[in-house]
Amino acid sequence: MATGFGELKVFSGSAHPELAREIATFLGIKVGQARLRRFPDSEVSFQIDENIRGTDVFVVQPTCSPVDQHIMEMLVMIDAFRRSSAARITAVIPYYGYARQDRKDKPRVPISAKLVANILSAAGTNRVLTMDLHKAQIQGFFDIPVDHLFAAPVIIDYLSRLDHPKVTLVSPDAGGAERARAYAKRLGAELAIIDKRRTDDGTAEVMNVIGDVEGRTCILQDDIIDTAGTITKGASALKENGAERVFACAVHGVLSGPAIDRIQKSPIDQLIVTNTIPLSSTAAACKKIVVLSVARLLGQAIKSIHEETSVSSLFV
Repeated sequence: MATGFGELKVFSGSAHPELAREIATFLGIKVGQARLRRFPDSEVSFQIDENIRGTDVFVVQPTCSPVDQHIMEMLVMIDAFRRSSAARITAVIPYYGYARQDRKDKPRVPISAKLVANILSAAGTNRVLTMDLHKAQIQGFFDIPVDHLFAAPVIIDYLSRLDHPKVTLVSPDAGGAERARAYAKRLGAELAIIDKRRTDDGTAEVMNVIGDVEGRTCILQDDIIDTAGTITKGASALKENGAERVFACAVHGVLSGPAIDRIQKSPIDQLIVTNTIPLSSTAAACKKIVVLSVARLLGQAIKSIHEETSVSSLFV
């Protein structure tokens, strides 16, 4: 499988080797041979164990927790590929860390999403393949090509097979209404929005549900679930407004801190996430969580990039 950029090679950092293996299996190749270790003082040690001169290299590394460690690993790997004369280096970042720091929303704070884009370019990255950025305009932080995929086809395919009557897609806040509307349209479902407001003392939240949810199966839809506070409070609000069943889905299951405990205690029947981020052992043991694979979608995109064919058909 060689083109103008040479043979296709897929390498993995330590963040999610299982996803890299799934992608490689789909492409009919093996994950590239390399040694990624740590020196006693925790510095990254990386060595490529095969010839990659003139090849088309794809480095799979979601920048999930520990975020800084995984970003540094990826930079060191990219530098090694550049110095070993790879023809092209594509950073495959299923989950883009620091994406929520995409603007100055307070005085004297950084725009960390832009900083990460800058250092990826400085390391020698030729292009980026990522999925469901928290804000689509983060693509503009890069001066190199960015292919921005969406996990919607994978999630919608699963949701369409649940076969529940009277389905309502629910956005947990006003900011996600456009994304929830797109899902609702594809599923032929109704749309509802949760209006989240602070009380006067700023400590609690009042959830007002806009839309018809009584007696319906509600699916809360978000891009990232981190501590699960918003999604579980939203689920409780839907139940209080008469929802019959509550599901939740998100592309990136960060699930940090008290997330699993909150999900277990919440009225959510099932939480659907993708494998852009590997689940912790605690999360994997949670019977409410279903994980869908995006390996095929990423593999198709890698194949299209390598063969210089259109990736647009995957942007739906």
